[in-house]
Amino acid sequence: MGRKIAIVLFNLGGPDSQATVQPFLQNLFADPAILRVPTPVRYLLARLISRLRAPSVKENYALMKQPGGGSPLLPETEAQAEALEGTLSIRRPGEIFKVFIAMRYWHPLTKDTAEAVSAWEPDETVLLPLYPQFSSTTTGSSFGEWKRWYSGPSKSVCCYPFNDDFILSHATKIMGAWEKAGKPSNVRILMSAHGLPEKVVEDGDPYQWQVEAMADRLVAHLPDQFETQVCYQSRVGPLKWIGPATEEEIERAAKDGKNIMIAPIAFVSEHIETLVELDYEYREIAEELGVHTYITVPALSTQDLFIKCMADEVEQTLNSNSTLRSCQGSRLCPKEYGDCPFTEYEAG
Repeated sequence: MGRKIAIVLFNLGGPDSQATVQPFLQNLFADPAILRVPTPVRYLLARLISRLRAPSVKENYALMKQPGGGSPLLPETEAQAEALEGTLSIRRPGEIFKVFIAMRYWHPLTKDTAEAVSAWEPDETVLLPLYPQFSSTTTGSSFGEWKRWYSGPSKSVCCYPFNDDFILSHATKIMGAWEKAGKPSNVRILMSAHGLPEKVVEDGDPYQWQVEAMADRLVAHLPDQFETQVCYQSRVGPLKWIGPATEEEIERAAKDGKNIMIAPIAFVSEHIETLVELDYEYREIAEELGVHTYITVPALSTQDLFIKCMADEVEQTLNSNSTLRSCQGSRLCPKEYGDCPFTEYEAG
């Protein structure tokens, strides 16, 4: 029997029914990486915010028409896991691969996945986030939760925003959506990513730098006729968030008389931010502002180039002597980003 290799895919998770929306939100806001306040205050705020937000969030989840009124994120992730496992098994027939899913805020929760991996007794474990751009609020939080529950050795991929196939997979999705829409002219592509409070970035989070550096590389694979703009969505709470905001860029594009394509460059799976925020909410804004053509680009999901990207990252990690690597091997981010996981790793 060959070596047993466990791959753990990390994502935030989503409620699987209307009844689980509030507990999902409570888990989200109880995360110290999300609400950076003392623990007793955070738990009180998490209960309050989840209770207040649950009714409107339930309505948004219902728009996606999933069984039970929940999120499509787990089925999407399961399909990605199956595709990745199949690709790796074909590439390395002498080894046994099993891909596990660890969600941060809803089932399968990280604790349960850690127990399942331990019970399987792998020879090696590779941690692969489904957040291509590193943030302390996503990958950092997921890795921290994993370390809390899993005591065995593992190797980690911290980020892969500059992986050529990852960038090409976005370019392919964008061109496919444009062609499907009849190849409209006068297009501005809004490359939309989930936002962060400015303070998080000021404290050393490299996410915004990675998003915008990745977007620069993506632009090189698109026709010159497209205008492009990076923007940030999903703002919540009273803090000042990084910008420009996606809604503001839709308004600016409408004023400029542009057709709009909106591409989710930091999301790899369809979920509430793509299927509701981009497809419904921002579309309504664009139509009210008189935008003639509004096109949403699908998430990468199980697109061949994206599965290849993940398989390559896993293989390179297995072949590496390091327990932490980025898509370029060593540290990706400039030194001023102290939240980069290589900061702690390089310190020893």
